[in-house]
Amino acid sequence: MTAETPQVYDCEIQVRLRDLNVGGHVDNVEIARVISEARTLFLRFADIGTGERTGLLGVMPVGVVELVVSQSVEYRAEMYFSPFEPYLARMWISRIGTTSFGLSTEIRTSAEGEPTAVAETTQVLRDTSTGDGWEISDQAREVLSRYLAAPVAMR
Repeated sequence: MTAETPQVYDCEIQVRLRDLNVGGHVDNVEIARVISEARTLFLRFADIGTGERTGLLGVMPVGVVELVVSQSVEYRAEMYFSPFEPYLARMWISRIGTTSFGLSTEIRTSAEGEPTAVAETTQVLRDTSTGDGWEISDQAREVLSRYLAAPVAMR
């Protein structure tokens, strides 16, 4: 991708039998878990082009953590269990503030399918040594900006 084209992060999250509810489809709580797992992979463990698996927040100093302060999830279609077929998550940064950023997510059950769930999450960065918000550095802002695009469309 070029510098002008925002990047996205794609990953697969393993389906589990316990994801199902009594109705036979994936429970809403489990969809929130899938979003959380994908977010953790993106922010803390993904290879974002550095050759290392430090995640998008790998440029943050030790002691800076991300806290979810809000999350809105829109369920667009029922998700059914399909053995050995992972959930597909796509994520990107939707907003960069002073100490916080927005993260958009789409969850699919197949690569060619429409999203079955979408989410918009706001996270604040906190310095654990002071308990205060951590002002996003120029270096961190540059990394986040590579993935900056319009927020996911919610109904």
